[in-house]
Amino acid sequence: MSTYLRSEPISFLLVCQSYPPVIGGSELEAQRICARLMRRGYKGTVVCAGGPPMPSKRDWIDPQGVPVRIYASRWHGALKNIVFALRVCGMLIRERRRYQVVYFLMQGLHLAAGLPVARLLNKPILMKIGGSGVVPLMAKSPTGRLELRWLREWAHRVMILNEGMRAEATEHGFSPEQLLWMPNPVDTDEFAPCGAQERLDLRTRLRIPAGASVVLYCGRLASEKALPSLLDAFARVADEAREALLVLVGDGPLGSSLKAQAVRLHLNEDQIRFVGQVSPEEVSTWMKIADLFSLVSFSEGFACALIEAMSTGLPSVVSDIPANRQLIEHQRHGLLTPAGDSEAIAAAMIQILRDATLRAQMSRAARQRVLDSYSTDQVADRYEALFRETLKSEPSAAPTVPVADGGAGR
Repeated sequence: MSTYLRSEPISFLLVCQSYPPVIGGSELEAQRICARLMRRGYKGTVVCAGGPPMPSKRDWIDPQGVPVRIYASRWHGALKNIVFALRVCGMLIRERRRYQVVYFLMQGLHLAAGLPVARLLNKPILMKIGGSGVVPLMAKSPTGRLELRWLREWAHRVMILNEGMRAEATEHGFSPEQLLWMPNPVDTDEFAPCGAQERLDLRTRLRIPAGASVVLYCGRLASEKALPSLLDAFARVADEAREALLVLVGDGPLGSSLKAQAVRLHLNEDQIRFVGQVSPEEVSTWMKIADLFSLVSFSEGFACALIEAMSTGLPSVVSDIPANRQLIEHQRHGLLTPAGDSEAIAAAMIQILRDATLRAQMSRAARQRVLDSYSTDQVADRYEALFRETLKSEPSAAPTVPVADGGAGR
């Protein structure tokens, strides 16, 4: 629980392009942090563009009790972005007496439009960069360069997820004092190891052989995840460990090509399983039945799937990139391998799958690391400290009327 005492609730708007049931690191963080802060007395509202699989309504209370304002669910493409940006600006102005802090969680046209409005309203601005490579990408477009300039000038803090992102931000003019490391949280109760009987029952329900050595990937089937190298590596593993099974949970643009690659590698249905997209609740189930987690991406910000796997007690084989190095100590929580090196990935998988003692040691260390630093309560404490610091430095941000019962924007 938080150690921060409040005489009155703090109110905030969290502006993001998408939100659960859309599954992504930023979306999950938005939901987990808002829900936890609201339980501590904060008044928060999420403002997002919407669209499937979100409900087709404007005002929605999500399953965690978070008020969500959905502003552009019926629109598509560039017009959707324009409508969302304009409605964000309208809400910032219209409901300016009902919130104290504006927190932008994702970049986009809504950020370019919302930043000057928040500044004119004298509202403190927070921003979180969603992943590695985002700042250099923003710098390639006129709109992105304008957003970066305004963030440098107006944002109280710009949050980053790893040291690689810190280097990218400082290279593009952000001062070290403005940058703040803010990890994504994990629900350590939902993502927790299970007992032997529960694991067997879950495997039966999911039609996974009791004796299979399950290597799990959870996430988008997208190019930045370097999944072709994962399949190439697993084909080598399958040649040596016939009980090995690769399970890919998620969907994305590479789905068809990865299935074709599996055929070329002669991986049959007993060796590889494409599960597709599942509900957020089912992700933890798949992690409970696995033996090893693998994330061999070329680029990550702060991988929610990896931290969830660690919380569930899974050892891992991951690419040696800044986002993964901050979570995985080589040979303690898992093994680091060069991104794209299928031979090294295969060797690391075989080492962990063959050594039950090593798996058990890594499992305990991974779980403990998450409990020590990345639980939702611990990250919420960091947000509380940030909001307090922000309002202390911006005394004019106090609301001029009481916050209504739904929170900001309700």
